[in-house]
Amino acid sequence: MSLLKQLFLAICLFLVVAFAGSFIASVEHSREQSISQLRSHAQDAATALALSMTPHVDDPVMLELMVNSIFDSGYFSSIRVVSLDDGNAIIERTSNIASEQVPAWFARLVNLPAQGGDALIMRGWEQAARVEVISHPEFALAKVWDSTIATLYWLLGCGLVSALLGGWLLRRQLRPLDRMVEQAHAITQREFVALPELPRTPELRRVVQAMNQMVAKLQMLFAEEAARSEQLHQQAYQDELTGLANRRLLDQRLATQLAPAEHHGTGYLLLLRIHDLNGLNQRLGSQHSDQLIMAIGELLKRVKSERGHPNWLAGRSRGSDFVLLAPGLHEAEASQLAETLSVDLETLRPTGASDSEPVAHIGLTEFRVGDTPGEVLERADQALALAQSDSAPNWHEFSHQAPVVHSEHGWYQLLDEALERRTLAIFVQPVVLASSPSQQLHHKLLARLPIANGEILTAGSFLPWVERLGWSARFDLVMLERAIEHLRITPAALAISLSSTTLRDALSLGRIVQLLRNNREQASCLYLELDARHLPAATVLQQCSQMLRATGAHVGLQHFGGDFSKLANLAHLGLVYLKIDGTYVRGIERDEDKRLFIEAINRTTHSIDLPLIAEMVETEEERITLAALGVHGVMGHAVGVPHPWPEQSGY
Repeated sequence: MSLLKQLFLAICLFLVVAFAGSFIASVEHSREQSISQLRSHAQDAATALALSMTPHVDDPVMLELMVNSIFDSGYFSSIRVVSLDDGNAIIERTSNIASEQVPAWFARLVNLPAQGGDALIMRGWEQAARVEVISHPEFALAKVWDSTIATLYWLLGCGLVSALLGGWLLRRQLRPLDRMVEQAHAITQREFVALPELPRTPELRRVVQAMNQMVAKLQMLFAEEAARSEQLHQQAYQDELTGLANRRLLDQRLATQLAPAEHHGTGYLLLLRIHDLNGLNQRLGSQHSDQLIMAIGELLKRVKSERGHPNWLAGRSRGSDFVLLAPGLHEAEASQLAETLSVDLETLRPTGASDSEPVAHIGLTEFRVGDTPGEVLERADQALALAQSDSAPNWHEFSHQAPVVHSEHGWYQLLDEALERRTLAIFVQPVVLASSPSQQLHHKLLARLPIANGEILTAGSFLPWVERLGWSARFDLVMLERAIEHLRITPAALAISLSSTTLRDALSLGRIVQLLRNNREQASCLYLELDARHLPAATVLQQCSQMLRATGAHVGLQHFGGDFSKLANLAHLGLVYLKIDGTYVRGIERDEDKRLFIEAINRTTHSIDLPLIAEMVETEEERITLAALGVHGVMGHAVGVPHPWPEQSGY
């Protein structure tokens, strides 16, 4: 029973006891007062009647007339005139009046006895007779009954008002307790919420202040861990001068991008080299050279944010070399990007530098899943050498095998038909406990695209075109409908990705939320994964998370890595897990820095009870190392390859 109900019942019990005591005391007081009034009434009537009869003591007719006139008033049970000489009654009148308005049980309960009085009738100096008068209690009992009913109504009214007022005051005074319960639940959901309004009650005020201090302390600890993780990331994977990725992160990201995975496909690598950096150092000084390097770094950052995809990576591989890794970029866009960069680079020419030579040269090459990093970099170097050998332009592309679908119109027709007819091939991949691969956590839902020659393209090959055509939200809705249809037949824990387009578009998000609301039983089995590289603004993200979780679905974050400053915002999203990008997992058993990063992230997420899951775990050694580091779950070819989705049975 809640504290509010207990206090309310205690108040009601107190009111019942108090009002019962007051009621009994009131009835008893009325009874004693009525008895006193009956006794006084009888005595006064006897005295008055005796005085009136004294002059007519020897006239029986007059005596009887006087007795009748008094008795007919109706307030007496009996009036007797008794002779003192022989004790016989000279005159006697009696009545037996029964009141119909007073219940018999009340009369028995009150037990109001009849009261009498007497007086002597004198004959000169001698006592001649005695008048005995007994008042009738029924009239007094009727007054007591009316008074009792009025008192009962008054006490009941006061009790009802007191109960309602007391309940309202209790609810109002205990409202901070409800907020503290919500605050505690929010903490268990990894949300840190402080109560801005302090209650007036001193005891509750101290409790709320203590809870707010605890929340602030947890937030501070979480922010410190996030800042420490970000600092470690910058030291190991960022170039100090430009803030771009360093050679280590570039190599790891390129190797990861070329590894077989559902979200990997084709793309372009752009290699940019400053022309004669050593000569610039000698002629203009290191300060001007550093300014040029930083300006090129800012240019690549701007290109990445304005024209690129969030999973593009810009970095500085060595002193004069910069790299732009652009997954999903196709040939026409790559050529346009190189041309635009070459023009923008000319605006960065240092004062005093020669106008006869370009600021930098650009080599461009395509990469595909299955290539090796050495092959891609070698092709980029060859393209760069050709660009340096030509007088104009200052960029060159190393041609590569053409993609399966050549034109944008071909992609349009292929994807439109697949989404309209819902012919996408559905695969699933298990996600298991890192310490016990036989125990499954959930399955990840994957999409593949069948094409005319019988080949099936992975998501990394066609999702860039889905995004380019503006069909990401449409794709999400189709995949979610397919998942719900399957879950109606076979309930199981299933993870499905949502694109940033769906999160940013209120109409698309509304369709997703409505679909989940209409299928709450299936929604409770779904884990909706948001891409950490494509997240909207923090306020929008928090609203999206609340809307999705309100349907009964769970929300997770996938492909996390690179921007560790986002860790500070995770506490407000109510996430159920965090999936680390495979870039920080590949070869972790041999890389001490990666192990330090995973440990730092695990400490940070552990402080808010947020499980950590590693993506793209390709070897048993990686799984064992991750389990030893405290990672909760893993997914990848080491624990389970993607396989077609069973249509009628569990998996």
